[in-house]
Amino acid sequence: MARAHRVAIYSSTFVLVYFLALFAVLPIPFLDSDVVAQLLPVIPWWLLVSFGAYSLASLGWGMFTFQDCPDAYHELLKEINDAKDDLRGKGVTVD
Repeated sequence: MARAHRVAIYSSTFVLVYFLALFAVLPIPFLDSDVVAQLLPVIPWWLLVSFGAYSLASLGWGMFTFQDCPDAYHELLKEINDAKDDLRGKGVTVD
């Protein structure tokens, strides 16, 4: 089974159980109905905020641990200059 299929199955199962609990079709044990009524509507927002925090943290960590590559920098500058020269040869004005 492909990873996309597993993600689709798990997420659809979670969404189904969530909606059944939200509309009180599926009772949640060990919690009062008042607590459930207050907690269940905010779970999607909590998941969204958690995903955003995780995404920002992983981006920050990637920037913090980014390795400088001077060889790649010089190679990229050479490719940019080659592209500019090619465009100038075709009559395009390049700044």
